[in-house]
Amino acid sequence: MIKTAILTVSSSRTKENDESGKVLKEKLGDDFDLIAYDIVLDDEKAIIEKLEFYCDTQNADLVLTNGGTGFSASDITPEATLKIASRIAPGISELIRSEGIKKTKRAALSRGLSAIRGNTLIINLPGSPKGAKESLEAIIEIIPHSVKMINGGKH
Repeated sequence: MIKTAILTVSSSRTKENDESGKVLKEKLGDDFDLIAYDIVLDDEKAIIEKLEFYCDTQNADLVLTNGGTGFSASDITPEATLKIASRIAPGISELIRSEGIKKTKRAALSRGLSAIRGNTLIINLPGSPKGAKESLEAIIEIIPHSVKMINGGKH
């Protein structure tokens, strides 16, 4: 089982109206164990605290963020992720964007990134339900192998 946390970054969502978080929970299959699901404001300190908690205390294998990846001044999820990352994993986000662009050119406007902290893979996804769903669908089959490699597995 891949221990997974979902973090929604939004100034206006609650667990009741967080459609993106719900979509991500539904898309995760039997190989994923949801150990945490939270919502934080578009605040760098709050994002960093949750990411560090998931990675360092809960020992999550995977953290999926959604929201805060656009061009507005409050969209700071990639910057917060980069501050706590030990390594980046650009190919994952490149795959997300390349698949998204096939459906809408606006996918190129996502600034989401993917990174590794310790033994945790962190992937920034768009905040829209459709964007979050399609982005996860684009990469879900490579996540188990990615997690295995982070934890010392062989190709």
